[in-house]
Amino acid sequence: MKKRGVMTKRVFSAMRPTGRLHLGHYFGVLENLIKLGNDDDYECYYMSADLHALTTDYSDTSEIDKNTLDMVADWITVGIDPTRTVIFKQSKVPQHSELFLILSMLTPLKRLYRCPTYKEQLKEIKNKYLYNYGFLGYPVLMSADILLYKSDIVPVGEDQVSHLEFTREVARRFNSFYGEILVKPEGKLTETAKFLGLDGRKMSKSYNNSILLGEDDITLKAKVKNMFTDPLKIKKDDVGHPDGCVVFSFNKALNRDCKNREEECRTGKISCVSCKKQLVEVLSEFMKSLSEKRKDIISDKTHLKNIIEMGCQKATEIAQKTIEEIHKVLKF
Repeated sequence: MKKRGVMTKRVFSAMRPTGRLHLGHYFGVLENLIKLGNDDDYECYYMSADLHALTTDYSDTSEIDKNTLDMVADWITVGIDPTRTVIFKQSKVPQHSELFLILSMLTPLKRLYRCPTYKEQLKEIKNKYLYNYGFLGYPVLMSADILLYKSDIVPVGEDQVSHLEFTREVARRFNSFYGEILVKPEGKLTETAKFLGLDGRKMSKSYNNSILLGEDDITLKAKVKNMFTDPLKIKKDDVGHPDGCVVFSFNKALNRDCKNREEECRTGKISCVSCKKQLVEVLSEFMKSLSEKRKDIISDKTHLKNIIEMGCQKATEIAQKTIEEIHKVLKF
């Protein structure tokens, strides 16, 4: 495990364990996590946010622990090295809950109601009751997660930028009362900060528009076939508009051999059918390598659990130091 030096920056990232990860996770966050985890200038803490999973899955928690193992297996599969990063579970580090409680005392309700993702998910997710305190307050818990480790950098997708700014607001408010204790983190976006789903919205399992890491060829072909394309490009030689085309966005991220694809589309040199066919081939090759590697990783669940347990111990050590500082300034 890397040790923090004088100039080392601390990185924190978390994902809710809701099952297998998808391409949106990979291009939106995981690429950054891999690079940072392999760089000696950074000390990285990557967390399974199982308490956050309760905000929407509180009525049935039977899959959360399994989902954590699946998610960690995906992390390791794509290249996150557990010997160089701290991988742990939120629920096993009780300081997260304590700091969440403390910070919730300082957070105005009106600020939570203005959270854009709160409004968006209330509108989009219709099959679950989300009018609960935990769901409204999850940005505060997210802030506690980040601030507990005095994180310098938080890799985020485009949809999480507002949450990071919320975290900085929480830190400023706390520090204004009690002194400069909490670190205001900086965000780090990947090149593909927002990855579109099959229907043109952001990719999300909640929207049923995702491609999971390691999907088989039959599933890939079916999903690519149903992808949204430019409705104005009917024939091959019709002028295309790639900026609004999901297939183009996928090819741009995955297909290193289509550097001229935008020009080909705009000048009618390639059809949507051919573009989709190439995408299936590229996706198939990409997924095959992941699928084979993942089989070995997920088969040894004892090893995965040991990785998480060791990570929890390390995370608890750091978290407790922060809580002790906070207790001191609160005069507890």
